[in-house]
Amino acid sequence: MREHDEGLLSGITSDRIRDHIRALEGVRHPLAAPEALERAAGYIRETFGSLGYPVADHLFMDGGREFANIIATHAGGSKSGRRLLVVAHYDTISTTPGADDNASGVAVLLELAAILKPLRFERCLQFVAVTLEENEDEHNPRDLGTRGSRALAAHARREGWEIEGAVVLESVAYAGDAVVQRTPAGIPFTVPATGNFIGVIGNEASRDMVDRFGQAVGSREAGLPWVPLVVPGNGGLLPDSRRSDHAPFWDHGYKAIMLTDTTNFRNPHYHQPSDTLETLNLDFAVQVCRATAALLLDIAKASEP
Repeated sequence: MREHDEGLLSGITSDRIRDHIRALEGVRHPLAAPEALERAAGYIRETFGSLGYPVADHLFMDGGREFANIIATHAGGSKSGRRLLVVAHYDTISTTPGADDNASGVAVLLELAAILKPLRFERCLQFVAVTLEENEDEHNPRDLGTRGSRALAAHARREGWEIEGAVVLESVAYAGDAVVQRTPAGIPFTVPATGNFIGVIGNEASRDMVDRFGQAVGSREAGLPWVPLVVPGNGGLLPDSRRSDHAPFWDHGYKAIMLTDTTNFRNPHYHQPSDTLETLNLDFAVQVCRATAALLLDIAKASEP
């Protein structure tokens, strides 16, 4: 990695990530707290706008109501039209303030947008905050969530978007050397017993993105433990591998990876009222942010400003 990029990424600190989580923390649910969900959307739009990005809403209907995925665009220099998406969901279930799930992912998304703004890229880079990832009716097994990203991925396919890949940030701040890690059912290897790593989930079509994340860790954040999982097909044999906004992109034939602290497989506060800022490891979130930034610099092909 170039010296300029090293200096830029060293500017990623926990302060702004903490401030974003604090601003977003609280129930953000379309039925239990619709005003808070819209306030979160407004905060994200305002933050993107303050950084100088063009901001647009991707509007979609769900249950007779209109919702918005929020997109900030860093235009690429190439005329190829290829783009790279960075995605995090800003909604919660009805009973949690959602600091880890998923204010942490949105906070890292916003920090990436801030730190990468001065650079030029060959490929278009889009920062996307999606909504309705969580289930509106948690007692309805037919409601699989990810409705915002499903609408976005379907829109992308209809419009012929050439997506280089999507990087999904799904709960990225609960970790530590004293955290007990459990193994999801069906995983074909032994997962470390200590929850101090970031999981990187891809399907076979996205294997190169998983590998490149590992290279990014090696080049920029070698102290970050990470565990890769590449699933066959679109993850149907391992349902836990599909539990976020990457899955709709797989289903529409796009490459995508999910970065995750594995949520309920280590975090006792998952979907609980206790999922608060005070439980999080912000130094870990910074490490994830730096490694992700290094990945984006690689795939989007940064050039000197």
